[in-house]
Amino acid sequence: MARTVVVTGGGTGIGLAVARRFTEAGDAVTIVGRRREVLERAAESLGATVRPLVCDLADADAVEALLKELPSSIDVLVNNAGSRETVPGAGPHAVLARWRGDFERNVLTAVLLTESVRDRLAPGQGRVVTISSIAAVRGAGSYGASKAALHAWNHFMAAQLGPSGITANVVAPGTVAGTEFFGSRLDEAELVRRASRTLVGRVGEPDDVAAAVHFLASPEAGYITGEILHCNGGELLGR
Repeated sequence: MARTVVVTGGGTGIGLAVARRFTEAGDAVTIVGRRREVLERAAESLGATVRPLVCDLADADAVEALLKELPSSIDVLVNNAGSRETVPGAGPHAVLARWRGDFERNVLTAVLLTESVRDRLAPGQGRVVTISSIAAVRGAGSYGASKAALHAWNHFMAAQLGPSGITANVVAPGTVAGTEFFGSRLDEAELVRRASRTLVGRVGEPDDVAAAVHFLASPEAGYITGEILHCNGGELLGR
């Protein structure tokens, strides 16, 4: 049976791969992001069952307006929207801008939407999957701290949603090629270096993460909640 799926940051990279995975399974998918052209291009490539909605998910007013457009019942919510703040400088204003930017773009984008649609998550089968990062456990300044905050928040959400039969889990990718995250920094030499740090001899692809998300959103994963699924090829071993 087709499910109703919402994927944030669904226009490129991991989010696009996740949206494609659910679309190919026959689900009705809504992709949400800040850039209209990117979203519309993604929706066109994915097919008629995909609906693009533009929203700055770190803006409470924008999220409130978005609620009118979102499905009244949501089976799967994938919190993928996020970015790394790159404000230069070492003074207090630059530090504040980096930390505030990373918190807003990585934490609030997940929290504001999830809290706003809690009553729409399907009882007994709803799934919330949030994309974190290897940086949350390895450490990476404001970006790593913001992703680590998602881990603590996910534990809270799992406890809140569990009595309704709804699960909440995190997927924490390692290095993933084919996204906008690294920009020009991920050249061939850097790809080789990062691949050598894994146990499988390669970096990840968006489809690797999409597969992990799709599993945690599946009926078969109904007894898994409050977990962090590391998807990094053994670059950093979990405990």
